[in-house]
Amino acid sequence: MKELINEKIDCRGAPACAPFAKKIIEGLLFAANEPLSADYLVKILAHSELAMNSKEVRIILQDLTNDYRGSGIELKEVASGFRFQIREELAPWINKLWNEKPPSYSNAFMEVLALIAYQQPITRAEIEEIRGVTLSSNIMRTLLEREWIAVIGHKDVPGRPALYATTKQFLDYFNLKSLTELPTLETAKLKINNHNN
Repeated sequence: MKELINEKIDCRGAPACAPFAKKIIEGLLFAANEPLSADYLVKILAHSELAMNSKEVRIILQDLTNDYRGSGIELKEVASGFRFQIREELAPWINKLWNEKPPSYSNAFMEVLALIAYQQPITRAEIEEIRGVTLSSNIMRTLLEREWIAVIGHKDVPGRPALYATTKQFLDYFNLKSLTELPTLETAKLKINNHNN
């Protein structure tokens, strides 16, 4: 492959370049500490002999997804892009590697997050009205610090209250590509009831 790097070959559409480009993309995804979008991968490869367009990169990403089928690792597309991760069904065993417990959130925290996710954009007053109780500043602060929610504007009413919505980090954390992948409210309620029993 050394000669491939030195010769400045135009790899667009050239099958001979695909295996090397695939290795590079695979390495980039493993090395990255956050998801990488197909467009970002195109930019990384753009000024090299391995320049590819978005469609070609997506073909390689699909090929990598297929390569990892049946393994303990998967290439997952989330809102911010693609990332390698341990398959979700292996979590009980993988979690034994760490002594720390995963963060647990109060019912109030999860209620507020669910309201924002399903009703966005939404104001703090609207959340309080739906829940029937005053909203804790700690809950909002934690959601903002985790970057799971953000202020996306202000409602055009007196006082111009902030409008909150979920972020790509929220989608990434919960392994979602978009909000359309959220479970229906009925399904979510069933899961919560089963978890509490």
